[in-house]
Amino acid sequence: MKALVVDFGGSHAGCGLVEDDRLLATEKIEIGSAVRLREVLPRIAESFRRLLADRATAAGSCEGVAMGLPSIVDARTGKVLDSRSKYTDAMGIDLVEWSRNEFGLSLRAENDARLALLGESFTGAARGCSNVIMMTLGTGIGGTAMIEGKLLRGRHSQAGCLGGHLPVLFDGRRCMCGAIGCAEAEGSSWALPLIARDWNGISGSKLAPLVERLNFEQLFEEADSGDAVACEIRGRCLNVWSVAAIAMVHAYDPEILVMGGGVMRREAEIVPYVQKYLDAHAWTEWGKVQVKAARLGNDAALLGAVPLLLEKFD
Repeated sequence: MKALVVDFGGSHAGCGLVEDDRLLATEKIEIGSAVRLREVLPRIAESFRRLLADRATAAGSCEGVAMGLPSIVDARTGKVLDSRSKYTDAMGIDLVEWSRNEFGLSLRAENDARLALLGESFTGAARGCSNVIMMTLGTGIGGTAMIEGKLLRGRHSQAGCLGGHLPVLFDGRRCMCGAIGCAEAEGSSWALPLIARDWNGISGSKLAPLVERLNFEQLFEEADSGDAVACEIRGRCLNVWSVAAIAMVHAYDPEILVMGGGVMRREAEIVPYVQKYLDAHAWTEWGKVQVKAARLGNDAALLGAVPLLLEKFD
C-alpha cells in the first residue's frame, strides 16, 4: 500500500511517500514562525507533487493521505479539536476536503506522537509488542500509549497523548498549556533557556553566554566537559523525564517504553538513566518495563501512515 504523509513539527514539516514499511521519498520543509496552517498547506501540496513526480507515481495509486499534527485530533473525522499556540487556525480547516480537492484522496489526521508510536510499533523499536508507551523529547515533550494493540484515544481524543503535560512539580513553572509544573515546562527544549536563566550560579558557568538560545546538545557538551551547572541542569532534566516515565508506566501498564525525539541523540546517557529509575521506582510486580530508544528517528511518524490508514474504527 502506498500513501502520502506529512508530519508537522514545531519548526518544520516532514513529507513522505511510503509503501508499506518503506519510505520511498522524503522532503523536509522549514516552517519557522508560521502559526497558520492555511499558510503551510500549499507548500505541503507542492512537496507531495514533487515526491510523486520524482518516483513517477500517480496520486491515484495511493491509498490516502496521513497527517500528524502537534494537536488534539479526532482521527475518526480528521478534525483538529485544539491546537494551542501552533497552527491556531487548524480547527477551522476541513483537512479531508483539502486532501480530496488537491489529490482526490481520503485523509486520516492524528496527533503527531500517536502517529510516531504507530510507526515504531509497525516497523521500529516496538515491533511485535502490543502494549507500548512512547515519550518524545524535543521542542516539547510528547507522550502516547498503545494498549492491546490499539492507540488510546478516549471520548474527547485526549487520552494517552498528553504525556508531556503530566505534572512532575506541583509548584513548578507555568506551561504553555496553562498548567503548572508539566514535564514539558520542566524539561523540554523550549523550556531549557528558562530553566538555565533561573539557575543558581549560572553567571559563572560556561552556559552563561548561551543561555538565551541554549539547547540540549550544548547542555550535554558542557556537562561532559565538567561544568558544574551544566551537570546539575542535565541531572534535573533526566529526573524530570524519569518521573514522567513513571507516571506513564503507572497509568498505561506497558511492556516497553520507547523514547524518541531530537534530544535522544544522547540515548547512551538517557536510556540507562531512565531504565535504572524505572527499575527502582515503578510499581510493576509482573516484571520490568524495557526502555528502548526509538529506531526510526524523524521518520517514525511518516512510517505510521499505513497502519493509520488501515485502522478500522468502531
